[in-house]
Amino acid sequence: PTNGSTAGYPNPNFINGEHYVETRIVRSGKQSMPLVYDNSVGLSEVTRTLNADWTEGGVVKLTLFYRGLADNAPEQMFVAIDGVVVNNDDANAALAEEWTRWLIPLETFTSQGVNLNNVGSITIGFGNKANPTAGGGEGHVFFDDIRLYKEWP
Repeated sequence: PTNGSTAGYPNPNFINGEHYVETRIVRSGKQSMPLVYDNSVGLSEVTRTLNADWTEGGVVKLTLFYRGLADNAPEQMFVAIDGVVVNNDDANAALAEEWTRWLIPLETFTSQGVNLNNVGSITIGFGNKANPTAGGGEGHVFFDDIRLYKEWP
C-alpha cells in the first residue's frame, strides 16, 4: 500500500505475443524494463537484491538509460544502492521521450558509506525516498543497459 510501482507488465497475454518485459521500446538487445509508477501513495520503487562485488575490474561508474513518455507526471527519479540515494538532476527525467543516459560515479555512493565490496541491492524509483508524500503523479518509464564501467566509452 505504500509502494505505487510495478516493474514489468503484470498480466501479459503470451498467446498474443505479449511479455513481462518491453520488446518494442528497447535501446539495445531485445528487451527493456518497463516501470509504472503511481505516487498517489507517496513513493514508487523497485529493488533488485544482489550479492555483488562492484570493485572487480576497477569499475568506477554506474550507468543506466531511461526513456519516459510526454504525458507522464514529473516525479523525482532516484537510484539507491544499499539504501543510499542519488537523485537525478533532471526534475523532468520521466518526460524524456528519447533514450537518455544517466551516469553516476560510484564514489557518490561510497562517500555516503556504501561498501562496494558487498553490494546488497539496487533500487530505482520515483518520489522523495527520504520523505514520501502521498498525492504525487503517475507515469511509465523504460530502463535499459544498467551497467558498470571503468570509464564511459
